[in-house]
Amino acid sequence: QLGYSENWINQRLKSIEIRKELTGEWKSKGLKEGAQFATLTDIITKAWAGKTTKEYKILKGLKKENLRDNMTNTELILNMLAEASTKDISQAVNPTTFDESKIVASQGGNVAKVAMKELEARTGKKVVTSFNAKAAINENEKPLKLSAKKPNK
Repeated sequence: QLGYSENWINQRLKSIEIRKELTGEWKSKGLKEGAQFATLTDIITKAWAGKTTKEYKILKGLKKENLRDNMTNTELILNMLAEASTKDISQAVNPTTFDESKIVASQGGNVAKVAMKELEARTGKKVVTSFNAKAAINENEKPLKLSAKKPNK
């Protein structure tokens, strides 16, 4: 469990399911795993978060770690919305080329961008930040270890 909340774990599992549905849709359109999937993922992420996956990882101080494992609940939910929307739009418009799929990816990401902008306007807080969910868990554990008191005799 690594210190993640049960809610976060359930959302992460759901995000994996949504990602599998999206990649299944891409495969059904004849798209190739690897470069094409990476390009489409970058388009989706750039559309909603304003950053490519590489830029997003740099923001969070990640090297080899999985970006989704280091997202907050809200980031994860918006990423799921972007990916689910991309799959739904793809099924609705049935793109036949990689270029058409790029347009769909941008549209799907845009759905989550609209939601994110609305949330930011209402909370006054940015959603996409350097806050790293894994690092926060580690930080939360440290004070507990440091503040352990010796039992009174």
